[in-house]
Amino acid sequence: MNVFERIITVICETLLWISTAMIFIILAINTILRYATGASLQWANEVPELLFPWLVMSGVVMAAQRGAHITTTFLVDKLSLSVRRGLGFVVGLTVCGLYGTLAWATWRMLEIVHDEKSPILQVPGSVTYACVMVGMGMLAVLALIAAYRALQLQPAASASDGQPVPEVHW
Repeated sequence: MNVFERIITVICETLLWISTAMIFIILAINTILRYATGASLQWANEVPELLFPWLVMSGVVMAAQRGAHITTTFLVDKLSLSVRRGLGFVVGLTVCGLYGTLAWATWRMLEIVHDEKSPILQVPGSVTYACVMVGMGMLAVLALIAAYRALQLQPAASASDGQPVPEVHW
């Protein structure tokens, strides 16, 4: 794992833990209050709604980084190593470009959605959209790393030589 992947991992794991814990704590406290007193915190429904997109986007990035997504490789596995290298590189760059385009489009929308505010806490809509932009940027970086790794693919025999064979998720 290179330095960029480590940074992405730390950011996503931190966001996952914090958002999950906060959502659980807020909902638990609000449920207890509702049953104990018949009243609830007005903002207790809004905060989980604001945190949930960050939780989901962190999970999406982590899944992509670990290759925990649906993939079909039986056709690619039939190709020669040089064709797989080239195809992996092109696919990685294409995916990087697409995620980069989505991140850029989201960046341009932030100013527009910033004026939309949540009803109780008045949190700008750009906070939720920012998680999409950050996630797409991280996915673009991971796709670029995958493109680079595709160029480093080694024949299967080199795995037994003790040389690490780079993982490529595409």
